[in-house]
Amino acid sequence: MADGFEFAVTTSQPGSAARTGVMTTPHGRVETPAFMTVATYGAVRGVTPNELAALGAQILLANTYHLHERPGEDVIRELGGLHGFTSWRGPWLTDSGGYQVTSLSDRMRLEEAGITFSSPLDGTRRQLTPERAIEIQEALGPDIAMVLDECHRPRAEQPGEPHPGSDETRMRAAMERTLRWAARCRDARRRSDQALFGIVQGGLSPELRKQSARGTVEVGFDGYAHGGLGLGEEASERAALVATVNAELPETSPRYLMGLGRPSDLLDAVAAGVDLFDCVLPTRNGRHGVLFTSEGVMHIRNARFRDDPEPPDPKCDCPTCTRYSRAYLRHLLQVGEQLGARLASLHNIRFYLRLLGQARQAIAEDRFEALHREVTSLADEKLA
Repeated sequence: MADGFEFAVTTSQPGSAARTGVMTTPHGRVETPAFMTVATYGAVRGVTPNELAALGAQILLANTYHLHERPGEDVIRELGGLHGFTSWRGPWLTDSGGYQVTSLSDRMRLEEAGITFSSPLDGTRRQLTPERAIEIQEALGPDIAMVLDECHRPRAEQPGEPHPGSDETRMRAAMERTLRWAARCRDARRRSDQALFGIVQGGLSPELRKQSARGTVEVGFDGYAHGGLGLGEEASERAALVATVNAELPETSPRYLMGLGRPSDLLDAVAAGVDLFDCVLPTRNGRHGVLFTSEGVMHIRNARFRDDPEPPDPKCDCPTCTRYSRAYLRHLLQVGEQLGARLASLHNIRFYLRLLGQARQAIAEDRFEALHREVTSLADEKLA
């Protein structure tokens, strides 16, 4: 493992793959399973580092591609890396930029050498190779860096398109390229104090994902991530794929499910043995007036909350729920007051962090299945 990086399983759930652990990094310990709040540009929109710490955040996630564009990794390196630049002194993880293969698919060209993007800001052409992705992340200075991968998004069939088997051909090609890029990323490492995680791909094919997991472990990394999920598959299908892959990964390494999901999705993955999560849902949905609560999803903009004096979630200990009413939060969001988005984001972040804390405690007390059932039974409403 990288210098200053360790992971140890502390509790296993009998009859389940659920587990608790401690991940040690050069900038602090992370108790797992843990949720990483997304700070794409080095900040969680409208929330300060001190507020995040008070909410219980242990580790943040930033995006390599976006920070490379603005302000540039050289600026951040000169100002002390992400820790000095942002004043968040705890652990950081950076995404490699591979997801932009999907999100900027109309502005990129994918080749064996790497990915060439046309910047959505000014049209500048930028190339992101496995070696360059590592170089940028080493300049940014997170505790954990990710390999560059190819995230394949399954396509719906169109009239006249080849039979569905052609999609598996594309999934296999993306998986095999990800393995080749993973080896290049490993070979490009120069910093000994930065952990590097490999990414498992393979679309929705259990066999391809199993092959990817075995190949990624053979290359050798400090931790392992599930990539390319949360793109439209059923929750039960995703849970099965995660369990299949985890069976191939070292029990002594942290496992990370990238980029999703709803509270029930997180606990499904915890039950399968996942340790780390990230997702934009808490803050994105908060800004749209969608709150996660102990009673299910709440659309606070609904007219029925116009004169409701109750806190958004009576069981929540966040600054929003301990001080403000549903009526006031609804009013702020209705009139476009930025305080409304801030308060909703604070609540949702706290809900997610508290949920994973409850999962850790439930695993330690051998009652995780009960918590899992309780969260799964909550209304699964459409989110913003």
